[in-house]
Amino acid sequence: MSMIDNDWLVPLKKEFSKPYYKDLFEFVKNEYSTTVVYPPADDIFNAFALTPLKDVKVVILGQDPYHGDGQAHGLCFSVKPDVEIPPSLVNIYKELHDDCGCYIPDNGYLTKWAKQGVLLLNTVLTVRAHQANSHRGIGWEEFTDAAIRILDQQDRPMVFLLWGRPAQMKKSMLHRNPKHLILEAPHPSPLSAYRGFFGCKHFSQTNEFLKANGLEPIDWQIENRAEQKTEE
Repeated sequence: MSMIDNDWLVPLKKEFSKPYYKDLFEFVKNEYSTTVVYPPADDIFNAFALTPLKDVKVVILGQDPYHGDGQAHGLCFSVKPDVEIPPSLVNIYKELHDDCGCYIPDNGYLTKWAKQGVLLLNTVLTVRAHQANSHRGIGWEEFTDAAIRILDQQDRPMVFLLWGRPAQMKKSMLHRNPKHLILEAPHPSPLSAYRGFFGCKHFSQTNEFLKANGLEPIDWQIENRAEQKTEE
């Protein structure tokens, strides 16, 4: 299991020595050795690795990783480039198109967002293949709650995008720092997107807030795979 080795390590370090984390580590290690678990073990902490704490400008909370073959790679809502775009992300792209004029790309690989300071954090970081929520309640929530508390303590402009009830339940952990903007909407799932996710304009509101606070706005456009390869 990969470890965190950037500026997240110091504030999160005390979590690693707590009894719950030792139990979590042993459980997850055993799961990886006895069954198929997603994401790949080296990708578990990708959200932290790709978005150092000092760079976080936007926080998007997910639930547990995608449980289909080859989908999850440690960022909420994101899938690897050669995987079909999941329904919730299709709806996120639709809202981005209507809100910011982004074209809808041919892939769901959101690493570009993470590298710009968008923390794409699931509240549960692993899952058994084809068993949604199978690692819920084993300790990940306590760990990611600690990360949310660390974010809440950052006294600088930051946007929290809380989509759906599970994410909105974390709002009680946020102490209304006037430098933080909290935006809420229904989940982008096909089951709920029409209840208010479509038309929420969270992406343009985020960028307006960042610009008003002297920060570079997020380039939300995910390029088609051919363009990504050209840039690499």
